[in-house]
Amino acid sequence: MTTHTIQTHTGDIIATGILNQSVITVEGNWYFAPEAVDMTYLRVTERTYTCPYKGVCYWIDLDAPGAQAQNIGWVYQQPKRGFELIKDKIGFAPRSTASTQATTG
Repeated sequence: MTTHTIQTHTGDIIATGILNQSVITVEGNWYFAPEAVDMTYLRVTERTYTCPYKGVCYWIDLDAPGAQAQNIGWVYQQPKRGFELIKDKIGFAPRSTASTQATTG
């Protein structure tokens, strides 16, 4: 059983899930079921990015004590045909950034 976790550098766990249960991998990125994500310090913004394949996503910012960052995650509310499996899932890059750590265990 493989677990993926995203946490802030201050140790707050943002998302954790078991691969192919509450988290899936699409195009190398991790997409967590909404219930696997603690939205306490996350804010879905009005800023968007348009992927030619998946459609329009909304960026998610981090605003935690001691850790603020833009665009640490994203969500596709209306993905294009063929990507319905990521609808409303919270996407994260599977790597550590200046504000987050990604781990697999």
